[in-house]
Order: sequence, then C-alpha cells, then structure tokens
Amino acid sequence: MSSLQEPISFDTLPTLRDVSRLRRFASSDCSQRFDEGESGNCLAEERACCSSNGCIDEYTGDNFPWRRRTRDIFRGEPLHSRNCHSRKCMQISDRICDTWFLQDRQYSVPCADKEIRDLTNKFLRGIPKYVKIVEVGPRDGLQNEKAIVPTAVKVEMIQRLAASGLQVVEATSFVSPKWVPQLADAKDVIDAISDIRGVRLPVLTPNLKGFEAAIAAGAKEVAIFASASEAFSKSNINCSIEDSLSRFCDVTDAAKKLSIPVRGYVSCVAGCPVEGYVPPSKVAYVAKELYDMGCFEISLGDTIGVGTPGSIIPMLEAVMAVVPVEKLAVHFHDTYGQSLANILVSLQMGISVVDSSISGLGGCPYAKGASGNVATEDVVYLLHGLGVKTNVDLGKLISAGEYICNHLGRHSGSKAAVALAKKTNQFS
Repeated sequence: MSSLQEPISFDTLPTLRDVSRLRRFASSDCSQRFDEGESGNCLAEERACCSSNGCIDEYTGDNFPWRRRTRDIFRGEPLHSRNCHSRKCMQISDRICDTWFLQDRQYSVPCADKEIRDLTNKFLRGIPKYVKIVEVGPRDGLQNEKAIVPTAVKVEMIQRLAASGLQVVEATSFVSPKWVPQLADAKDVIDAISDIRGVRLPVLTPNLKGFEAAIAAGAKEVAIFASASEAFSKSNINCSIEDSLSRFCDVTDAAKKLSIPVRGYVSCVAGCPVEGYVPPSKVAYVAKELYDMGCFEISLGDTIGVGTPGSIIPMLEAVMAVVPVEKLAVHFHDTYGQSLANILVSLQMGISVVDSSISGLGGCPYAKGASGNVATEDVVYLLHGLGVKTNVDLGKLISAGEYICNHLGRHSGSKAAVALAKKTNQFS
C-alpha cells in the first residue's frame, strides 16, 4: 500500500521532538508582538500569545488550545516574542505550534503529542477501535442502474470487494423481477459466488416467498426492510408499516428454524420523500419491533440523505433507548453531502457498524431525488484517518471501484478515490 493511499492517523503524528521546544509563562496580560499597539487579541492579529480575554475564551469555554496564524507565520517566519505575561501564553523559539496547520501540504500536524491527545480525548471520545463496514454496492448500488449489469460483471465486482478485506458484502436481492429487473439474476449470482470464503454474503428478501427463493439458491444470511414512514412503506412495498412487520415475522420465524441470521433495515429514519419529517419515536418503534422479532442487527437508513448531525443525534438517542447500541448500524445516502459528518457523530455515540457503497453507487428506485450511498472509499479513508481499524485495503478497494465505474462508463462518486488516483498518477 502506497503511503499516498492512507491518511495519517492520530497514532502516527509527529512527537515533540519534531517541533521547537515549548515554554509556558504565567501572569495576567498579553504583550504586543513586533510594533503593534493594540491589545486584547492574539495570534489572529499576529500576537504571540492568547490571554484569558482573547481568542481562546472566544472560541472555547474551557481554554482549549485552538490557535490561528497569519500569513507570515504560515511561511515559517520565526516568532520574536517579547515579554509575555498571560497564564495561557506560549512561546516557541522557531515556529508556532498549530494543530490545524498542514505543514508543506502533508497530512501531518507539527505539534506536541500531548495536544493531539487532548484533541483526541475531547472530540473523539467514544469512537470504537474497530468498525465493521457492510458493503451494499452490489445490491443497493446496482438496483438503481438504468442498464442491466451482466451477471459476470456483478460476480467480478463482488470478488474484488471481498478481496479488499471487506467482511460483509450484500450480494443481491430476491425481489420480483417485475419491480427490480436489475437484480433478476439473483439466483445466478449466488451460485457463482458460492465458493468465496471468509466473507458474509447476505441477500435482501422482502417477504417469505423471497426468503424461500434465497434459501433454495444457497443464501446463508438474509435481510429484511421496513420503513419508519407510513407513506413510504405503502409506495415501496405496497403495505402499511404494521402489515410489513407482520410479513417479516413470517420471515424471521422461518429463518430461526433454519438457523439463518436476519438483518433488519429501517428506511426513512431522517425524512421521507412523501411525508417529510419522520419523528425519532417512529424510527425507534420500528427498530424495536425488528429487534424483538429476532434481527441480529438493525441498520438505520437515511434513504433520501436529508439528515444532518442535528437530526441524526436525536434519532439515534431514541433508538438506543430501546435497542442496544452494539446491535445498530447506520446507512447514509449522500444527497446533501452530510453522510461523513453523520457517520462521525454516529461513531461518537458508539455505533461500530457502517453501511456504504463502492464508489458511491446507488439511490432508491422509490425515492425520487435520492442520490447514491456514501462511498465506501471515503468511509475507509475517514476511519483510517481516525486510527480506527477496518481490515480493508484501501488500494484494493479503489481498484474494485474503478472496475465497476469503468463498466458503467462513469466517474467514481468517491472523493477520496478521485483524489488519490490523481496523486498516484502525479507521482507515477
């Protein structure tokens, strides 16, 4: 794996040896830098320190060391500080320590270990050490394509995804070809990937008939899906929420007899294309019903991608009150570019399973305007940058994305894949 293909995480940041020595002073006010005569501000106006009345208190109530620098500091000019008397004042002999400055455009931070750890403790507390990624591209991604993707291409795509280290790849869906013709070859796909080892290959089953067809084809794990929106449930699977839950009880009962694991999806957890706002209590109700009927994991899906951290947090709080957090996953579409932010707050709340789709493929045939899922490459890049293990090889993942995008005749929807491809070409 090239170093260009992996973000530097908190575990690999430079230590204090890499920066100038840091000296702290204590007093009551902040002196000027150079010949400037104004006071009360700090590094944002070329000051050498931050007082209790300056920008530290302005931006963080607990005096957390976020600092700003000016253009001459970015160019590396030495800081010639005079007498500094603030209890919070800092002087560095050669450079200012700035936790947000990317020196020489690299992915590193020239600052002391302790400050990085403080940042980690403050903002990344609760993030799991390992996150399981559920790849939904072969099913949720390809079901929305206008053209029918050949079975051989689907099989090759799944094999490449499995080879990247992904532990779960949702392979296809046993739905009526009348409604989703793109997945009419589900049986052939399952038969062709039956020899893949070390990877779980669940399939989506909307009802008992679909479940029976999946088991007959050789599926070892299935998924069911309900909606938190009454209107969407009727437009998507042509029945009410209660009727859908009754259908899924039949599926879970049959699965228990065969010891088949069942995963549950809840759609429209942040909003519905028909009725708009969906209360968190409705999401919690459906999630609890699926959990009680035997689903080992509940994936909470923002089907149309309207959620922001402001709406995702209360939704998760409501669901976590009735379903254990270790049984939950999140599934975000990136319609408004909010998916990575939503994933981050979900991780901070203890979620350790994330659904995503290679190259951002997907959408929803019954949700007009819904764009693709969050790209798996972007999720892996984020997680590796946070120091979270995924067991996924980002280079192989990008290669799998390039394969399917080349077949579909489109550019990748992953910003990380596009950026890393350009950088790799630049240095090749």
